[in-house]
Parts: sequence; structure tokens; C-alpha cells
Amino acid sequence: MESLYWVMSWLCHRTCVHCYEDRFRPYHGADLERVLAEARNSFPRIIANLPARLTYRDRSGEERHGRIILAGGELLLEPVRETVLYPALRLLRDKYGSAVTLIVQTTGDLVSTRIAAELAANRIDVLSVSGIDAHHAGLETEEARAALMAKVRGILNQAGWAEDRMTPGVASPARAGQIRYHFFGAQPGSWIGKLWPRGRAHQNELSTADIADNFCNQWSGGLNFLRRQEAGSEVSIEPGGKVYPCCMKTAMEIGDVSREPLEQILDRLAGDPVYQAINAGEPQRMGLNHGWTEERFLKKSETVLPSGRAYRNLCIGCDAFHREVLMPGQALVQIG
Repeated sequence: MESLYWVMSWLCHRTCVHCYEDRFRPYHGADLERVLAEARNSFPRIIANLPARLTYRDRSGEERHGRIILAGGELLLEPVRETVLYPALRLLRDKYGSAVTLIVQTTGDLVSTRIAAELAANRIDVLSVSGIDAHHAGLETEEARAALMAKVRGILNQAGWAEDRMTPGVASPARAGQIRYHFFGAQPGSWIGKLWPRGRAHQNELSTADIADNFCNQWSGGLNFLRRQEAGSEVSIEPGGKVYPCCMKTAMEIGDVSREPLEQILDRLAGDPVYQAINAGEPQRMGLNHGWTEERFLKKSETVLPSGRAYRNLCIGCDAFHREVLMPGQALVQIG
């Protein structure tokens, strides 16, 4: 595959109002131990069930190495960093060597000289600093965001890393083997700026996406998720191993990679019209074989927000179809 987006833990030091998943938050006591245990127990089994070779063919047909994006929550929090992230990085290098790009995602405010050295020792390729937007507490102003970026730049540049400004069509300035880093966030006009209608973003009515915004038909949506040997293929994995065709996640998982190989999960869905529609970036067509016309799907894409305001987006229709048609039987995720 080209990309795996693996949420390794629900633990976070923030409870952001715009987060797509309300399970990302601080945990304490028995709840903290439960969340940590899920991550610790699952990651070795997940890695064992990832493809033996993580490769894909680009548009020209040339074979390239894929990437694994390790995310939270906040993976740089000590209990996750030491007992989940670092051991997983070592297992991934044992499995793939240099034939994979390992990316660690962080909000950025926990980056330190010590942690940068540890990440380098565990052979990451990229640090993705994702918290650069006004939704994060303490970063509401441009000055605050600039200050955080300056702090992180100072630490990582001193460590010899190279900033990748993520300009389309422009190669990274990094030397061969040099660790890279970049910044992004849910800023207006960015790819995630409208916010997915998920989690606290939906509860707090922050998404500005409407019925014309088809998140399925773009990167990190379901587009091409089944074309696992080609460019554009990506799936999302939860801490316990549940797999989804997109980062914002369908209402029902498509399998559990802690229990069976990822390739087996995807191949099982190859001929299913529901998932072919998601793979094509046409979620409005996922129910055609179940009596759901496109018109019915669009009607089901309408909802009323807590304030009483009407809201429409295709993700709402996708949720409704899964809950009303697929979830009662759960047949698609049975193993064996």
C-alpha cells in the first residue's frame, strides 16, 4: 500500500473542540491503564499482520516504498512514547528495514531536544507537526502559532533535521538519510480546514463542509483504498486493530488487523459493491444493491445539529447506510 494511517493510542493531553474523534483526550486511573493496555497488547499483533512488503506502483508503474503514519492522540506523552511508540518503531524497522517511510505525528508542543534524539535513534524518517491552527488551546493567535513553530524549528534544526515545507511538486531539501519535519493544521483553506463532520467537530458544529464537499473522493478519504498495490491506497487503523477505509472512519470497521492479515481483509471486500463505491469516491452509490437510490442516500445525508440548524454532508449518509443496512448483521467483518 502507499500509506497506512495508524492511530496507536487514544491518549492525548488535549480535548480539542475540533477533533474528529472524542476518544482522543486525557485519561486517568483505571481508564488510563485500560487505554494503555489496549495499545501495548495490540501493536505487536498489528505489525505481524501488515503486508510483508509495503510497496505500491506510482502513476508511471514504478514500484515505490510505502509509508506508515503513526499518530494519536499524542504519541509523545511518556507512557505511550516509551511503551508503545518506540517499541513499535523498532519492530517496524526489523520488519521493513529502510524499505518504508516512518512518520510520527504530534501536536508539537511536547517536542524537546531529548525526544528528538530518541526519535532519531529509533530511525524515524519524518516528524509531522499537526497542531498548527487556532482550534488548539493556547494557539488561537498567529503569534502563538509562530512561536511554537520557531521553538520546534530551533530544536530540530539544531539536531540536523531538515524542514519540508510541503510545497506541491517541490522536492524535499533533505539530504539522503536526513530526518525531515513539517507543519500543518486545520487552517482555513487547507485540505482539512473545513473539518470532518465527526466527533467533537460535529458536536460543536464546527464543520463548514456541505453536501458538495465529498471527503470520500480525496486523499485520506476512501478513494482507492482497495487498490492496495497502486498509488492512492490508504487505510486507517485504530489502537485495537480495527481497520477503516478512510481516516474519518465509516460507522463500521471493515476488519481487525490484530486478528488477520490486512491484505486478506482488503481482498475479501474487492467485489463488494458497497466498498467498490467507497473505493471510487462515490459514497452516494454504496447502497444501490440494497435498495438505496442516490436520491435516498442524499436524503439520508441530511441531519439537524444540536442548535436546530440543518446540515448536509455525504458522511452523514454513509453513517446512516452503515447503521441501517450493514451493522445489524455485521457479516462483512466476520473472520474465518
